[in-house]
Amino acid sequence: MSMIIVEHRIHKILLSRGRTEGPVAMNAFELISTSQGLNLSNLFEKQMGIVKREMRFTSKCSANEIIAKIEQAAGPLGFDVKKNNCKALSQNPELHTATMESIHSIISFLISKGIHQKDLPRIFGMCPKILTSNIKTDLNPVFYFLLQDLQVQDHNFRKVVKKNPRLLTSSVINQLKPALFYLKKLGFKDLAALAYQDSILLVSNVEGTLIPKLMYLESLGFSKDEARFMVLRCPSLFTFSIENNFQPKFEYFDEEMGGKLEELKEFPQYFAFSLENRIKPRYLEVVESGIHLPLSVMLKSTDEDFRELIKKGGG
Repeated sequence: MSMIIVEHRIHKILLSRGRTEGPVAMNAFELISTSQGLNLSNLFEKQMGIVKREMRFTSKCSANEIIAKIEQAAGPLGFDVKKNNCKALSQNPELHTATMESIHSIISFLISKGIHQKDLPRIFGMCPKILTSNIKTDLNPVFYFLLQDLQVQDHNFRKVVKKNPRLLTSSVINQLKPALFYLKKLGFKDLAALAYQDSILLVSNVEGTLIPKLMYLESLGFSKDEARFMVLRCPSLFTFSIENNFQPKFEYFDEEMGGKLEELKEFPQYFAFSLENRIKPRYLEVVESGIHLPLSVMLKSTDEDFRELIKKGGG
């Protein structure tokens, strides 16, 4: 019989007044790896010297039914019961019917690829879909892609996956290979950088995310080559929102600072700094001081160095 894993986390259930401890939040992986009914100790390193008092339960009732019963019991006593959204189940409804054996297989496979036990809760929490993936058709091709296309050695798989677990839920044929082809065409030649630093670009939709960012830069007045040069110098430009990042920052740069496009071409990292916490206050201080600082110096300097520059009049 399938077990329904309750993903609602009960943050605080005060069992007695003045007591702050409550049930420990558990995700699917933690439930499996600590279950006495499924001995997975041969898969993991034993953690010694750690003693924890925990309350755990499983149920065939729905999460809403369980929460309702707890609220009914705790409410009259003046206690608060809080829950979060059922993130894992909402992102991957197939977890409702996932068997212990299938999830066990996923865990064993990932560990065989060098992923550590301690990494799995975070990886599964970010990408619950991994728990119901097909090892042969979904996961194996990704690791082959890392090895063959990105030239990531197997002992470095863990580093890449920890950086971006979404790689494991991306189709090699429909997502990873097309993205890599497009990025290479733009001029991204450093495969190590793509694997270890900028792998978010590999899971970004080419037509829906990457191309629109370049087109926006061109709409500001940059040529195609200039826009391409900017994203090569600052790949994170591909990850910024046009509405929430590019537009307000460019408007301030253009209208308030009176900046020139050449400055942004030379220092595209401008868009990576906070408008309210970095760009505006520092620009206002520069104006009040009556000095001139290059855009990169104004924003990249530490607070201490910036104060010293203001004090010395930009010299």
